Amino acid sequence: MLPIVAMWSGPRNLSTAMMRAWENRPDTVVWDEPFYAAYLAQTGLDHPMREEILQHHEADVGKVIQQCTTPNPTGLFYQKHMTHHMLPHYPMDWLGQLKHCFLLRDPKEVLLSYAKKRTEVNLEDIGLPQQWRLYEWVRNKVGEPLVIDANDFLHQPRRYLEALCDYCEIPFYEQMLRWPAGQRESDGVWAQHWYDSVWKSTGFGQWQESHGELSAELQTLYDQAEPIYHELWEKRLKLPS
Repeated sequence: MLPIVAMWSGPRNLSTAMMRAWENRPDTVVWDEPFYAAYLAQTGLDHPMREEILQHHEADVGKVIQQCTTPNPTGLFYQKHMTHHMLPHYPMDWLGQLKHCFLLRDPKEVLLSYAKKRTEVNLEDIGLPQQWRLYEWVRNKVGEPLVIDANDFLHQPRRYLEALCDYCEIPFYEQMLRWPAGQRESDGVWAQHWYDSVWKSTGFGQWQESHGELSAELQTLYDQAEPIYHELWEKRLKLPS
């Protein structure tokens, strides 16, 4: 049976395009942000489309964990996880049943993108402290996970996808590099707020530096986020150019 793959990312970080690539394989079922509804239900946070998310998605943590650990009987099960959705009191032992990858992005680029979608943002919203906590747990309890930086990936998407497939002990498929534009049934109900650019995409775009200046408030967040990002960045997969 093929593995269950968990990709751990913060928001605005190639994660939905990465999900498209895996869903375009002939052997894979994907799950978009399994814990989003549970996260909103337990924190009471007012995110865009909160009520629709709670209405359409499972909010019981135990049920979500059970589904996350149930293999796809016909192939691979790929899960796109947001690190900030994993609240500190959630059980962790179930993570031992999954294959783990961590997707990074420079927090300046994340903050510039995130601030266009939400007017208020804090360090926990972009998920880096949670990503570090999850990385440490997986490394200590399961084994060294694969860490990929989005900027590296976009310079060589084929080679990094091949490396990801090697890590998961599965074949690489050419279909992972291109996919049809448009919405998917697998997209969370929140997609209409967040996924406009992904719906237009047919593959991974060229890497481009984000332009813009951080406000004083966002600069403070960046100064807090950058050391965490750097620690994870140092552990990333580095393929030769």
